[in-house]
Amino acid sequence: MTDSPTSALFSSVASAAAFLLPYEFSPTVLGVCLLAAVLYFRGLRRLNRKAGWDTLLFALGLVSIYLVLQTQIDYYGRFSFFMHRTQHLVLHHLGPFLIAVSAPASVLLAGLPQYMIRIMITFRARYPAITWPIRMIQAPFVSGLLFVAIIYFWLIPGIHFDAMLSMPLYNAMNWGMAIDGLMFWWMIFRQPPAGMLETRHYGVRLLVLFLVMFPQILLGAYIALSTTDLYPIYALCGRVLPLNLLQEQALGGLVTWIPAAMMSVLGALVLLVRWSQRSKMDTTPPVVLAPTAQHTPHPMADPYTTT
Repeated sequence: MTDSPTSALFSSVASAAAFLLPYEFSPTVLGVCLLAAVLYFRGLRRLNRKAGWDTLLFALGLVSIYLVLQTQIDYYGRFSFFMHRTQHLVLHHLGPFLIAVSAPASVLLAGLPQYMIRIMITFRARYPAITWPIRMIQAPFVSGLLFVAIIYFWLIPGIHFDAMLSMPLYNAMNWGMAIDGLMFWWMIFRQPPAGMLETRHYGVRLLVLFLVMFPQILLGAYIALSTTDLYPIYALCGRVLPLNLLQEQALGGLVTWIPAAMMSVLGALVLLVRWSQRSKMDTTPPVVLAPTAQHTPHPMADPYTTT
């Protein structure tokens, strides 16, 4: 009898460890997450910066993306519409939000080897047009349109059915959601380096956040309130949660409806705080530095703005 608490503890630890194992191991996901982490902490060391709240936010965002792709959460996401929508909420909203709000660009850049930075600078100087597609995708209204469009696209019943049965399509869906989320929230929270003009005004970004809410609310409400089974793939694959099809569909619709839309509200609050801080900085008399001490923005600091 004295061994039962110990056995229960070991059983719990074993269950937790099993849950953290990948359902299907992806060296690409592991490699990208490890590379991002190494570059970030190498950049902190090179910049002689201490880890703070921004580091915590970056780590939480990176870990959350890894967890929904490389643990048993991915298994549940393949057999439950509710878990699938929760997985994509993290991939497209929460994880990229946390990474982008931490403003990691300068730290990640500092973590790169110097020869890679020189190659990037030379390549950009020779072929300046390479930044045009990125600028176009990062235009606020284009980025907002893509942000909503990819949600609608993968939730078209026929396309969703095929994606859940095809591993290449399934991976393309997940990678697309993560990359699009990073691009969108990067545009929303991007802070240009000192000396560069702000080409995406805070007011415009607030408007985009406001506009992307409504298509998500409409789609989520349609799914949640539907009385027909829109995604029969989950009936074919089997049940993993003690819910019937319409209950899962309603919960999945609510995830698309409420938490996803609330991320826009949270993003707007962050932007308003930063806008207020920026306004105070703009009203503060500038400090004139000696010519040798003036700050020159790094040529690779922000490829989307012009001075």
